[in-house]
Parts: sequence; structure tokens; C-alpha cells
Amino acid sequence: MKIILTEDVKKIGKKGEVVNVKQGYFRNFILPNNLGVEANKENLAKLNEHLKELQKEEDKNIKEANENKEKIENTEVTIKVKAGENGKLFGSITNMDIKKALDEKNIEVDKKKIDKADIDSLGSYEVVIKLYQQISAKLKVNVEAE
Repeated sequence: MKIILTEDVKKIGKKGEVVNVKQGYFRNFILPNNLGVEANKENLAKLNEHLKELQKEEDKNIKEANENKEKIENTEVTIKVKAGENGKLFGSITNMDIKKALDEKNIEVDKKKIDKADIDSLGSYEVVIKLYQQISAKLKVNVEAE
């Protein structure tokens, strides 16, 4: 029997997939636990409509991520901090410091998406920012003494 899963089911499939299961399994497990519905014409049409909406949203998110990537890669930020004699910093540069520097340039980034390398001395660094699933940008960060 063909069904459309409304939730992820172990060893059967993921949400939104059309899978074959035995009729007893559907009637005794899938249906009572609201894990899926029968794959009739009406439900398949709803699924296709829903998948089209998800694809539009996905395309929109990818477009926004690519625009942000371009902005970030064309930007260079400078962070001024206190440093010792040999260029060692008192402390280190955090994701929040990088986020604040980007906010000053009107670029919105979640601090959790910044994949920070250990920046503990003066110099120039490249920091990777994960924008979307497969999309990441490289930001140039210059660390200078105050």
C-alpha cells in the first residue's frame, strides 16, 4: 500500500516521502500515530503543492545567502584591541567581536554561524561564515593594536 509520510519514521522514510508499506502496518501503526496518510489523488496533489511551496522558499533562501556571501566577501573589517609587546592580544577575538564589526557595516550575521579560527595575535585572518546549507563566505579580518 502506498502512503505519504507526515513525520519521519525509522527504517521507513522521511517526512513527505511516498513509500510502500503493508496494509496492516499502516492500519495498526502509521494511521493511529498520525505518521502518514494514504497516497490517493487528493493527498498526492496536496503533497505536490506543498513541495512546490517548499522549493520556492528554498530558492529564496539560497538567493539571499548568495547575496550575503557577495557582500561579506567584498567586505574587510578591522578590529582594534589591546596587545602586548610581541603582537599577542590580551584575550582573543570572539565571534561577538566579529559580529559587532559586521553590524557596523550593516551586514546581519548570526554569531553562531561564524566559524572562528583562534585569533590571538595581531595580523590579518580569514574567517569562514556559514550562511546556508552548502553556502559559506570568507571574511577578511584585520586585527590591529589600539
